[in-house]
Amino acid sequence: MRLKGKVALVYGAGGAIGGAVARAFAHEGATVYLAGRTPATLDVVAQEIAANGGRCRVAPVDALDEGAVARHADAVAAESGAIDIALNAVGIPHVQGVPLRELSLEEYERPVHAYLRAHFLTARAAARHMTSRRSGVIVALSTPAARLAFPGVLGFGTTCAAIEGLCRHLAAELGAEGVRVVCLRPDALPEAVVRGSHSRAVFGSAAARAGATIEQLLAGRADASLLKRSPTLAQVASAAVFAASGEAGAMTGAVLNLGCGSVVD
Repeated sequence: MRLKGKVALVYGAGGAIGGAVARAFAHEGATVYLAGRTPATLDVVAQEIAANGGRCRVAPVDALDEGAVARHADAVAAESGAIDIALNAVGIPHVQGVPLRELSLEEYERPVHAYLRAHFLTARAAARHMTSRRSGVIVALSTPAARLAFPGVLGFGTTCAAIEGLCRHLAAELGAEGVRVVCLRPDALPEAVVRGSHSRAVFGSAAARAGATIEQLLAGRADASLLKRSPTLAQVASAAVFAASGEAGAMTGAVLNLGCGSVVD
């Protein structure tokens, strides 16, 4: 078990990616604290973890609420004695597929403000406890929109590029205090759409504007990759486990490219 004895805090744990990573962390021996805004979806993940012999706790937390994030992290550290891993898999509805001439300032700014606020708040709350022990790993999520230039993703593309930049600077801030920061960059995940992720609404509106179905849109993304397929939730979860484990102990300020070759680094 690569994470035996570790304490992992997963924000957005009721979502498709957050849930998959939380289950993988628990399977590898971590005690997982599931945080998110929807107790019902968190409870489903918690029940699956418990049914497989894992250990977890559930708490409703809005990752955009500064006080709530800080209080929850403090409570986790007080109860468990540490926060070893913090992963932010929060998904925030936003607009894609809208051309610049039709894009409102509010639609452009929504993902930029919300995602960067959530990542900053959750990283800071966890880091305060990690640095005191000079050990910990912060894991974030981005997408190939951080690197690719194509129309319709002005707000979200800017957001993903900023998240990757934030991770590099967090790594510089925290490295001397023993804390690593790694960003995962998967491409679109058809499984997440099927599981009711917020991405279904995002891709749905973009597909409608393009005169296609969501399935056709995702198939096009897969066909544009070097491997001619999409990543899976299991592959993203496995990468998160690796990033959080001692096997990646020399890695920080890095982006793990999980796009099946949609972007070549």
